[in-house]
Amino acid sequence: MSKVVVTTVLPDSGASNLLTIGAASDSVAISGDSLNVDTLQDAGGNTIFVSDGSGTITSKNSGFPGALNLISTATASDDSSLSFTSGLDSTYDVYCFKFITINPATDGAEFQVNFSNQIKTTTFFKARHGEDDTTFFAYVTADDLAQSTAYQNLTNYSGSAADRSSSGELWLFNPSSTTYVKHFYARIATVDAGAGTAQSIDDFYIGGYINITSAVTEIDFKMDSGNFDGIIKMYGISKS
Repeated sequence: MSKVVVTTVLPDSGASNLLTIGAASDSVAISGDSLNVDTLQDAGGNTIFVSDGSGTITSKNSGFPGALNLISTATASDDSSLSFTSGLDSTYDVYCFKFITINPATDGAEFQVNFSNQIKTTTFFKARHGEDDTTFFAYVTADDLAQSTAYQNLTNYSGSAADRSSSGELWLFNPSSTTYVKHFYARIATVDAGAGTAQSIDDFYIGGYINITSAVTEIDFKMDSGNFDGIIKMYGISKS
């Protein structure tokens, strides 16, 4: 039974199939039956994966088909906006943004997105179920866009209380294309700003396209009024 604990594992650079760990003078303690590494690379020095040493893969090779690769994390703490200005390129055809406990400072504010301030045409509808068991489902004309450069609403009437927030995701397709318009859609669950038994869970559905054939290189998130707290994570989906 053996166990090798190292920081990086690299194949031997010679013609043999030997595995080189550290310098020739380094010693390796063997116990158990597993190989523990934080970074694994192939013979060409290409990283297969990187771990933070606590069980979380912080990055992995884009060659893994369908893999969700974390590119960056932005955290708002009473901030007016969060912007992603790097990482949107031809490395991936599909990008996903995860929204985690987005909480506005202003009661009833609307969480919004824009893409390099480009022209968009969109749809917006929602389902609602209240604590008083009332229901609502409708297309919301006031929250869609028709050939507009304005910010697109992702929620409406979001609650600002400590126990209320919004969480969900937005998917953006082929932003680096110089041939086609760019499609996106989002789905977000929100605890709204209603009081008492009027408080409800709103489920928002948004879809649309960015009507340009040039690359989209920036995506911005903000509230239509006031600042907000929350986390937004940007992922790229590996090409298959």
